[in-house]
Amino acid sequence: MAREEKLFTQSHPLTPGDRYGVLSGFDPGSRTLPAGFRLAPVFKAVPVDIVLDKDVPVTMRDGVTTYVDILRPATSEKVPVIVAWSPYGKGEGSAPAAIGVFGLVGLDNGIVSGLHKFEGPDPAYWCAQGYAICNPDVRGVSDSEGDSVLWDRQEGEDCHDLIEWLAVQDWCTGKVAMSGTSYLAVAQWFAASEQPPHLAAINPWEGVSDVYRDLVMRGGMPDTGFARQLHENSYWGKGRKEDVLAEAQRYPLMNGLWQNKIPRVDRIEIPAYVVASYSNSLHTVGTFRAWRGMGSQQKWLRIHNTQEWPDYYDEDNREDLRRFFDHFLKGEDNGWEQTPRVRYALLDLQGGDHVNLPADHFPPEGVVYRKYYLDGRTRALATKVPVEDAIAAYDVDTDPGLASFIVRFDHETTMVGYPKVRLWVEADGADDMDLFVFVQKLNAQGAPLQEFTVPNRSAMIHDITERGASILRYKGSSGRLRVSMRHLDESVSTDEIPVHSFDRVEKLTPGEVVDVEIDLSPIGLVFYPGEQLRLVISAKNLFGSWMPGLREYVPQNSGHHLIHTGTSRASYLQLPVKTDG
Repeated sequence: MAREEKLFTQSHPLTPGDRYGVLSGFDPGSRTLPAGFRLAPVFKAVPVDIVLDKDVPVTMRDGVTTYVDILRPATSEKVPVIVAWSPYGKGEGSAPAAIGVFGLVGLDNGIVSGLHKFEGPDPAYWCAQGYAICNPDVRGVSDSEGDSVLWDRQEGEDCHDLIEWLAVQDWCTGKVAMSGTSYLAVAQWFAASEQPPHLAAINPWEGVSDVYRDLVMRGGMPDTGFARQLHENSYWGKGRKEDVLAEAQRYPLMNGLWQNKIPRVDRIEIPAYVVASYSNSLHTVGTFRAWRGMGSQQKWLRIHNTQEWPDYYDEDNREDLRRFFDHFLKGEDNGWEQTPRVRYALLDLQGGDHVNLPADHFPPEGVVYRKYYLDGRTRALATKVPVEDAIAAYDVDTDPGLASFIVRFDHETTMVGYPKVRLWVEADGADDMDLFVFVQKLNAQGAPLQEFTVPNRSAMIHDITERGASILRYKGSSGRLRVSMRHLDESVSTDEIPVHSFDRVEKLTPGEVVDVEIDLSPIGLVFYPGEQLRLVISAKNLFGSWMPGLREYVPQNSGHHLIHTGTSRASYLQLPVKTDG
């Protein structure tokens, strides 16, 4: 077997169940859904006549046939089309699992028609605005031929071929766009990187941009809980599906297979409207990374203060997206070009968040990076290096298994940008360390401040977010690193954002002290006088899993962790402090 060959397992056929929606069955042909049509009682009615071309065959460049559903206005006028690309079935928007997700986060299923792909644009709205929606069953899914793959050049090439096929259909203007959250966002990085000529604009709404760093080996740790959920609950079909879990086990270091799963975002040259948040512990880092690296001269970033599903289906945000698409797909002179290139959020976690703050860049003008040095003796954070060397230590097997450092602010202080830590660390009784780092906001009395990102604030949502489901409840900024994977890739690292190569293992020897840099997820936080910031260095993930029900990663720690501080080993937290209004 080739050293970097993909690994596959047999897929399970798509059968009725939690993932099986009303339109999941194979039923080729064209029909019209009249205005007032309702897919099921839980969903809203469609406002206009919609033509549904179901299970239309599309052939990829290698001869594999895939099937797509196309929903388009019942008009003789040609329309542009928006692609919702994912392995989730064409009918999964009406599946019990998708309905349950809306219920979990506190959204009314009546805001959508059920004709949408899960996490994708709703045809009921977009067809009424003069757009078609294409919901594909991608390679290997449902009745489509071939073997499924997870986020790589193959998906980009397949989506390229679909885009070019759609553009020449007799109902299409030749303008194609893409939109959607999560998987549907990631697919856009790969598709646009292939530069299909008829792709006019993209709208990635939060998604990873590096399968190794964001999904299966974050910080060099084999944390595959969400990858397992993807593998087991998606890619239903007749063929095989890529086994990214087996790949992560076989290829724990960065290699050609993982490089192929990093989209070449510098090749994205078309208009892009990117949406991000500080709070999605799965998607945040990858979304910002992709936005930074995109080659497009026409890219917009909006950072919101909720969770992606409520944000994506919000009426005002949908209208904002329509203005973007109307401008670039219909040529409308609607003032979109005057939209600030960046609209960011500042959180105070007490009900006073600010959103849609305009800027030309992220971080905005006026941000400086300030070092707050750790003092292992007083457990304080200060802007001057402690004059005495000291060590903060903890036993990884007993409570609390962490070390905290705190700074109190005398004046209102705004932080917006990319935090990181540089730490001098030592393992006593082990040759490696799994380190988890957190930045939390505390009120003046020292209590942690948190914020739900979804409308649901019930007792149940408190329960499931108490130790996990961190995408639903924002608790602060986080980062992680396995110390033996500390080597930096100097070709892409910056002072603000360290990037690890993950191509080598450098174990620790007894008594060895090494310095490590760890990037934390971007922040936008306001601290009022008296409030505090807490830095936590821990042997375990205090925020828990990203989503409910995921298998939690068990850190590979033993012995004691020693954090060195002071003049000879000046460990620090670097924060992006805004110095002007």
